[in-house]
Amino acid sequence: MSAAIIFGILLALMLTGMPISISLGLTVLTFLFTMTQVPLESVALKLFTGIEKFEIMAIPFFILAGNFLTHGGVARRMINFATSLVGHWHGGLALSGVVACALFAAVSGSSPATVVAIGSILLPGMLKAGFPKQFGAGVITTSGALGILIPPSIVMVMYSVATNTSVGALFMAGVIPGIMLASMLGILTWYRARKFNFPRQPKASWGERLRTFRESVWGLMLIVVVMGGIYSGIFTPTEAAAMSAVYSCIVAVFIYKDLGMKDVPKVLLNSANMSAMLLYIITNAVMFSFILANENIPQLLAGWLLDKGLGQIAFLFAVNILLLAAGNFMEPSSIMLIFAPILFPVSMQLGIDPVHFGIMMTVNMEVGMCHPPVGLNLYVASGITKMGITELTVAVWPWLLTMLVFLVIVTYWPPLSIWLPKVLGMM
Repeated sequence: MSAAIIFGILLALMLTGMPISISLGLTVLTFLFTMTQVPLESVALKLFTGIEKFEIMAIPFFILAGNFLTHGGVARRMINFATSLVGHWHGGLALSGVVACALFAAVSGSSPATVVAIGSILLPGMLKAGFPKQFGAGVITTSGALGILIPPSIVMVMYSVATNTSVGALFMAGVIPGIMLASMLGILTWYRARKFNFPRQPKASWGERLRTFRESVWGLMLIVVVMGGIYSGIFTPTEAAAMSAVYSCIVAVFIYKDLGMKDVPKVLLNSANMSAMLLYIITNAVMFSFILANENIPQLLAGWLLDKGLGQIAFLFAVNILLLAAGNFMEPSSIMLIFAPILFPVSMQLGIDPVHFGIMMTVNMEVGMCHPPVGLNLYVASGITKMGITELTVAVWPWLLTMLVFLVIVTYWPPLSIWLPKVLGMM
């Protein structure tokens, strides 16, 4: 009954069009004041202890690093390098978009940032080269979703905060699935470009490839700084996030010089705005989780599912349906922070690896970012392409179906996620 009331209040508030963060906060306050005997002092204490986790500091740092990279010319150089490698294949510019999104995802941690950085540069070039607008928009919108699967990933940090799973293990677990999804999206792009005879670029010489690599190497080095530092134990994922922010600032301002010192305050302010929004969601989600735990709702749900004899296969299928449905009206951070604390105890009782479960949830978030009505990547791509959301939704369908196939593979083949962190001794 408590669960029905809590989720009923939350759903009713969201249906009014109220932001998720405020809906969560009002749900908690309504339930606290009317239906529990929980002292308000403990609520204040929980609010403080819930967001004092060291891992949360990674979020504003990765956002800051992503903003420096987006405005600092790194994306343009990555696109040039990717085009020199695959531009001569069928649909070369589109393929270079997939490669560039994968490379940028490995330094930014954010899907919308990846779509903005790559799409705003590449899409006008694709239109000029003779690609249909729908094709280019479909490629960039879905490839941009790699931003939250290929580490570092802000969504993985959210999962870690909600479930106390190792961020380092999650980051390493995302490497192979990220490369595999990028390959699947690239193969589909190549196939459709070949089928419709879309333009190809002249084949770049090895000298040209070396030149574009040298130009982009400072941006690409961030992958080594973050992942190498975490794996070697030089610093924690949170410290890696701080290092990436400092490194990105140095590269954008002093090495590439695409950003002047006068532009830095604007980047800092934009990053602060985005960080404040996410941290406000986290604060309210922590309180929401506290209420659920206080009412024993996750434990009761786990008991009920186990009593029904639900095994791993059926449970994972049900979780995917639930998360895909939630993706229709909620953004990834909110979904992760609300559903992870509820579903995680059940998955543990069923013997599902927490790192594998985290990667599966992250792939669900990727899919949610590419379909309406609240897919963030759709809105970002819509702003770049000046296409309507309905038209854009039709354009992304072939790639979205590929992502759904990949979701099934990730869900039912755990070694894909957990093999690398196990080999590296992180699990």
